[in-house]
Amino acid sequence: MGILMILFTLIGGLTLSTQSAINGTFSRKAGTIETTLLTFLTGTMFLAILILFWGQGNLSAIVEVPNWQLSAVFLGVLFVLFIVIAVPKIGVIATNITVITGQLAIGMIIDHFGWFNSLVIPLDTSRLFAMVFMALAIYFIYKGNVRSNKEAKQFVESPS
Repeated sequence: MGILMILFTLIGGLTLSTQSAINGTFSRKAGTIETTLLTFLTGTMFLAILILFWGQGNLSAIVEVPNWQLSAVFLGVLFVLFIVIAVPKIGVIATNITVITGQLAIGMIIDHFGWFNSLVIPLDTSRLFAMVFMALAIYFIYKGNVRSNKEAKQFVESPS
């Protein structure tokens, strides 16, 4: 089961990067907010069909959960909106490595304090070093993107 979950997560990462690239391109034509809306409308329709045929939960329990738990839906919308904004400006890899770094940073804080009923895993120096390396990765990837973009523009503009 563990290997299957790793495989599912890997496929999720592949689909996220692909979706980011496609949505970034799509947003240039349709608009950022419009692209985000279409993403969520399509997702809503798809999930409604899944719930209709295979749903086993209690959809009416949505109104029974604490309000702070409902904030997750807005966080998901902000996530997709920010991705759609970022990809056309800094590229897919810079966007995704920054997303991963943000996920790791908040994950470490959540684990350290045990927020949202998570395991308590204290913040230690190895985790802090990991964040430093992630920040360096963002820096080098972003700088490489800027350099490559300048070189590509020079190549296109130079007469042959």
